[in-house]
Amino acid sequence: MKVFLGYYIVFFSLCVLHVSCNTHIDWNKNADIVLHEEIKQNAAWALEQTPQTITDFRCERSAGGVHDFYSEGDYWWPDPSNPDGPYIRKDGETNPENFIAHRQVMIRFSKIIGSLASAYVTTGDDKYVQAAFKHLNAWFVDTNTMMAPNLLYAQAIKGVSLGRGVGIIDTVHLMEVAQGVICMQNSRYADPESLKAIKRWFSDYIEWLTTHKNGIDEMNAKNNHGTCWVMQVASFAKLTGNENVLELCRKRYKEVLLPTQMAENGSFPLELERTKPYGYALFNLDAMATICRILSVEKDNLWEYTADKGQNIKKGIEFMYPFIKDKSTWTYPQDVMYWNDWPVAQPALIFGAVAYNNESYFDLWKQLDHNPEVGEVERNLPIRNPLIWMRN
Repeated sequence: MKVFLGYYIVFFSLCVLHVSCNTHIDWNKNADIVLHEEIKQNAAWALEQTPQTITDFRCERSAGGVHDFYSEGDYWWPDPSNPDGPYIRKDGETNPENFIAHRQVMIRFSKIIGSLASAYVTTGDDKYVQAAFKHLNAWFVDTNTMMAPNLLYAQAIKGVSLGRGVGIIDTVHLMEVAQGVICMQNSRYADPESLKAIKRWFSDYIEWLTTHKNGIDEMNAKNNHGTCWVMQVASFAKLTGNENVLELCRKRYKEVLLPTQMAENGSFPLELERTKPYGYALFNLDAMATICRILSVEKDNLWEYTADKGQNIKKGIEFMYPFIKDKSTWTYPQDVMYWNDWPVAQPALIFGAVAYNNESYFDLWKQLDHNPEVGEVERNLPIRNPLIWMRN
């Protein structure tokens, strides 16, 4: 009898374990609960904002016009031996004299649209759509205030370059704008003519990104820049319904990004060699996870794709997870700047939780800071509103 009872207990325990391991969690609901108050507060702030675009800020050093986005290379400084000559590079050390107003106003725009779209998908209230389109029209429709659909003058360097391909990384902050439009486009307050103009703007930008030398240079970048090219082009192609470009992005993820950037243990050697290895490793992981979120379809699930040497996004998350959970275990050099400001609520965790039904990833994401205010962190965290990605 005791033997029979023992077998029964073991059998019952295995059944419970099997059921619990295969229970599907409603991640949308759980994330909604975590973010509920934050979404309310951010949307209330966004409703009070008036449109601002790059035309409100002008830098005399820009070779472009009032509608051209302009930024300057972060790690470039005056040469002490030749103060009036070309700038010199100091990797990882940001020059505080750089012009960053266009970057800041784009981040603000991204926050506004992401916040309003999040409130709309959770409440269905069209007032958030009405507010969003005022900003969308200013950036993409109104010829007086719109931004030109290119980045010819991004990350310029005094005495070296009027604008470089690496500057394309600055528009990762248009991704939540594009995704916000996807979430709101079926509202009765989404003006059809404005939608056409917005999608035409993004189509024109995709054309520039895929044909101009600067865009091609960035596409072929070996590190996080190449990853972010795929991530943002995929995001914009999703909005515009460009299936050819979406397929191009899937191919580059599988044939270029994973095989050349990820080691067999899930790390990113090119990022770990930098002077800010922790921040860059997080950034590249978030970008790859976002690519998987955007591009995965039933017939081509990038979350399950494995490259020839065993690299896959799951290994990437597993590699960084212990260091996100406890940064003191980090076995590489500390970042030369902003070491104390990471990690935050990394999107790789929430997207990975959904993809792999992993509560540990979700619980860690839940505990981390969802509203960082440090400029460098904001700049390297293009996904702030995960619900708009999880519901569309």
